[in-house]
Formats: sequence, structure tokens, C-alpha cells
Amino acid sequence: MNKEVIPMNEITNFQSRTEEFFPINWYKEMLHKHPIYYHEKTNTWNVFKYEDVKQVLSNYEYFSSEGPRTTIFVGAKDKQEKTSPIMNITLLDPPQHRKARSLLAAAFTPRSLKNWEPRIQQIASELVEAIQENSTVNIVEALAAPLPSLVITDLFGVPVQDRYQFKKWVDILFQPYDKERLKDIELEKQNAAKEYFQYLYPIVVQKRSNLSDDIISDLIQAEVDGERFSDEQIVQTTMLLLGAGVETTSHAIANTFYSLLYDDQSLYGELKDHIELVPNAVEEMLRYRFHMSRRDRTVKQDNNLLGTELKKGDVVIAWMSACNMDENMFEDPFSLNIHRSNNKRHLTFGNGPHICLGAPLARLEMKIALEAFLQKFSRIEPVEGFQLEENLTASATGQSLTYLPMKVYK
Repeated sequence: MNKEVIPMNEITNFQSRTEEFFPINWYKEMLHKHPIYYHEKTNTWNVFKYEDVKQVLSNYEYFSSEGPRTTIFVGAKDKQEKTSPIMNITLLDPPQHRKARSLLAAAFTPRSLKNWEPRIQQIASELVEAIQENSTVNIVEALAAPLPSLVITDLFGVPVQDRYQFKKWVDILFQPYDKERLKDIELEKQNAAKEYFQYLYPIVVQKRSNLSDDIISDLIQAEVDGERFSDEQIVQTTMLLLGAGVETTSHAIANTFYSLLYDDQSLYGELKDHIELVPNAVEEMLRYRFHMSRRDRTVKQDNNLLGTELKKGDVVIAWMSACNMDENMFEDPFSLNIHRSNNKRHLTFGNGPHICLGAPLARLEMKIALEAFLQKFSRIEPVEGFQLEENLTASATGQSLTYLPMKVYK
């Protein structure tokens, strides 16, 4: 089913790329003045408070993932390709959702993560080693953009020479909604999806008779209630994992370095001296610096669970990145604090049945990337004259950095 895409920019009405990149003032205003906000033009309810967001994301009896409208504009509409119900995992409620998620979870077991850690460390080390000492580097190009796509292609078991092609497909498939360019974008996405399918399908077929230690092999072997993935479904599933595993993690790594350069320059030295603080720093970056995280739900039955009368069919948008700034949950939330004791309670990855399956992998990549960098370089400095506004581009995760220069010292 082709859903109607809700134009999010009409709700936020940001005046610049920079404002959208870090909408802290908008979050503050909404949390304090409009915690439950009806936006007439898009006919949506918007919630910003931590407990309200949590309720909307997890209470599927009242707030359904199934509905005719969505805030998500990713992948490609392909009228020829039959998609399995499993592929619509983000659009399903329990109990149907359980089977789809259980099949997908075969690719993200704790055992897998433990096995993958050395592989991720090797990729991160190679990228960091390639950065020249005492030089100026674009950290997006050198580390933040390539790392997640190199990791995911390695974990898929795809030939090394094709790694960078994956990033190109991801960039096209996860372009954001733009009313002005809608037809062009949909055509680009269709072509990229077709290319991707034609490339990966033979690899999946070949792996069926030659299983190895990778995600595609795990998906081939996954079985729930007697149901298994077909080859076509596996290709579609990897496309879904690409979005979850590449775009968002790349965005989070780039934002972390932006934060170390421009939020608090003393943090890099502190992390260098106390590398054990890195996991907590990663959680704080996910809470404070990941934008924009949000999900939509459709009201299943009339209720006033949020303190306002909601009718069946209403659309509610839960703003996770805003609720991560709620004073009722986080003390002094509008400041960055890597020592914050409860920052892991952020809802960047969602909550309830649809909590992000790839969250442990994203955390691991962010941790490894930062540790590898800290081990090689003693300090970093911003480059004079850097203009944030000119170095952002619209993406599925809001505004993403395309260029972030910094000086690095051994």
C-alpha cells in the first residue's frame, strides 16, 4: 500500500539548514509551550514530552503502526515487485509484527555482535590509520560516511570492491520527501532499487549453497513458525537493514565529531585520558546530538491517554529527539554531559515493539570509531571559517553533514 507522506517541513517550518540540524530552540519551545500540538495544515497531533512519546510508541492497542499516512519516505515504490508482509515490519502491529521481527532478529543476535566486533575494529582502524598525522581532514569523508557502509557490506558478505557502491544506493534510496522534486526522486529511487536487486539477488542465490558467517547466511537459515525468507525477501530485507544500518550511524558519528569540536572542546582531552568514558559519551551524543528522530502512529480507538481527545484515524507524531530534552526525565537536558547517569534512557532508537533492531550495532560502531580515533590522535581543533550552513544536506535523518574539516595532531 502506498501511503500518503506527511510533509514534515510544514510542521517545523525551519528557516535554515542549521536550525534543522540542531533544533534545540524549537524543542525547548514545544516542550514548554506546546507539549501536545495539533498542526492544522498537515492534520497531525505532535507530542514532545518523554512519557507521551513513550506511550505513543509502545501502546499499540491505541496507537497503531498501521495507517494510510506516514512520515517515512524511504526505499522505492515498485509496482512489479511483490513484497512479503515481513517487509512491512515497520507498518505492522503485534501479533503479526512478532513473526516478522523474530525472522529479522536472526541477523542481530548478541552472538553475532560479539563475532563482528573484531571485524568492525579492523575496518575502523584501517580508516583511522589512513588519516595523516598533523593534517586537516574532512572527518565525514574519512570516517563517518565510509565506516557504516563498509561494515554493513562486510557483514552482508559482499565482495570488498563493491562496498562503496552500497553507499551510493543508500544515498539515493534514503533521500527525503520533497514535494517539488517528487517525480524525479521516485524515479531515482526506483532505478537504484532495481540496480540493487539485480546486484544482490545472485549473491543470495549463491550463498544458499555456500553458507558462511554473515547476515545474509543468517537470514537464509532463519525460521519462525515454519516460515522462512525467500531469496527475493532476503534482498528486500537487506535493503531495509541498509537504511537502518548506514544512513543513521553515519549521521551519528559525524555529529559526535561536530560536538567535540563545537559543543565542548575540553571533552576530547577528557575522553583521551579516560577512554572508559566512551560508551557513556556515545549515549549522551545519541540523546543530545541525534536529529531528527521521530515516528508516526495512527489512533486505533478514541482515547484521551495524552490528556486531549483523540479520535480513531488521527495521526500522532512522536518526536523522540525532543523528548530526549524533557526536564522531567533528564536533569539540565539542554546541556551536553557525558557523565549523565541516566542518558541511556533516551528514546532515539524508539521504544516498545518497534525499538530499532540495529541499535546495538550502531552503538558498537560509534564506540569503536571514537576509540580508534582517540588512540591515534592526541587532540583535534576546528578549522577557522567553517560555515555549517553551507555543509549540510537534507537526508532521511534531517540535515546531515557533508563536510566537517578539523585539524588532527599526533
